[in-house]
Amino acid sequence: MILFGILLNLIYHGSLSVSAGPLDCVEAERGCLLEQACMGVYGVLEYCVAEEAVSPLGSDARRECLEAQSALQKHRPLQTCKCQRGSRREEHCLRAYWTVRFAAYDEYEVSPYEDLEVELVRNMELSRMASIMAASSLPLDGQNQCLKAAQDCGLYEKCGSLRSEYVVACTKRAPGSDGGCNRQKCHRALRRFLERVPEEYSLALLFCPCSDALCGERRRKTIVPSCSYEERDSKPNCLSLQGYCIRDELCRSRLADFQHNCQPSSQSPSGCMRESGAVCLKAYAGLIGTIMTPNYVSNSSTEVSQWCSCEGSGNQWQDCRNILHMFSSNTCLLNAISSMGASPPRPGENIPQTPPQPTPRLYQDKVHVYVLPDVNDMEDSEEAEEEEEEEENSQEFSIIPPYSEKDASVESGTRGSHRAAASQTAPMVPLLLLPACTLGWGGRG
Repeated sequence: MILFGILLNLIYHGSLSVSAGPLDCVEAERGCLLEQACMGVYGVLEYCVAEEAVSPLGSDARRECLEAQSALQKHRPLQTCKCQRGSRREEHCLRAYWTVRFAAYDEYEVSPYEDLEVELVRNMELSRMASIMAASSLPLDGQNQCLKAAQDCGLYEKCGSLRSEYVVACTKRAPGSDGGCNRQKCHRALRRFLERVPEEYSLALLFCPCSDALCGERRRKTIVPSCSYEERDSKPNCLSLQGYCIRDELCRSRLADFQHNCQPSSQSPSGCMRESGAVCLKAYAGLIGTIMTPNYVSNSSTEVSQWCSCEGSGNQWQDCRNILHMFSSNTCLLNAISSMGASPPRPGENIPQTPPQPTPRLYQDKVHVYVLPDVNDMEDSEEAEEEEEEEENSQEFSIIPPYSEKDASVESGTRGSHRAAASQTAPMVPLLLLPACTLGWGGRG
């Protein structure tokens, strides 16, 4: 009971815990590199992934890569390992996860992230939303709920400062960009906000219920669409957008996590196969700050979608429409968004009755009130320059730029440096020169 109480406490205060079970992929990779045979096969797959990122492999090379992938199936830790979203070694972990799934570009049914305990998430939904409602003395009826969510965020120091950071990053003009923003910095700041701010604040900003267009406009502009995803000329093709996403390990992972946790089900009262709207909303929020950033389609509805179209899709038109339908026709996601505006359940509805208490930091930090103007009114100021300098000096969050902005040679070099660590004990051998016994790894002889 003591351990269970500690776990609940961590969840309540923003450090989302996960169910004990799968090994972290960084640890699984480390174990593989300690075994000579496993290390050799894993090195082949790393080489395959790095080369495939630059240009398609030839038929012979691809066959060797698939043989290596098949041989590595015997190393169970690498096949069953998972990653934690937002952890400091997330990028490294995801690289290991997808390396052993070299050819699985359509593997979206399984999330690379560890599963949240559904029962604990349900309790989190109730306690957190009750907490934020009780913490504010402002009346709820007839109020612009998105404005209220922004005010609540400003009362909490971490939420206010990180929100200020991403607003500045997404509205500041990038030098030499003809008035455009720096999308990499905007995405990085959005991800940091969503990963570090407790969900009762971040989700309240993203999914605040609206009854008029003014509130809906504030909600739609929460993630600064003019910088985070909109293009000046026209919408990109959805198939091209997804193609870029699946070549970026972070975006590909967040997309797989969204499809896994927001899978609809007509047999479930919630409309979700996993029976939890909170898990779906968190997975949806995980896409924000990637090339697949979704958002509301208008100021007057809760319908969400990608910023893309199916124009020019040819005989892949239906595949393209399926990408849009993942959001616009997803009953699990739509029900989860709608439930954020529903009244909290009564105590007698088979739900543990928890006294609503505000987050402790809320009252401690009341003196730090962050009042942000609308994103359209942001001006380049001395304060903006200071916030930008602080962001550039911060080393706590790794930049994972969209794939479309990466240089292929840089990405290949990054993987090369990672392979170099393993090759200290087993030098890398070019493909088509490996002995047959290397790909037949099955443990030490």
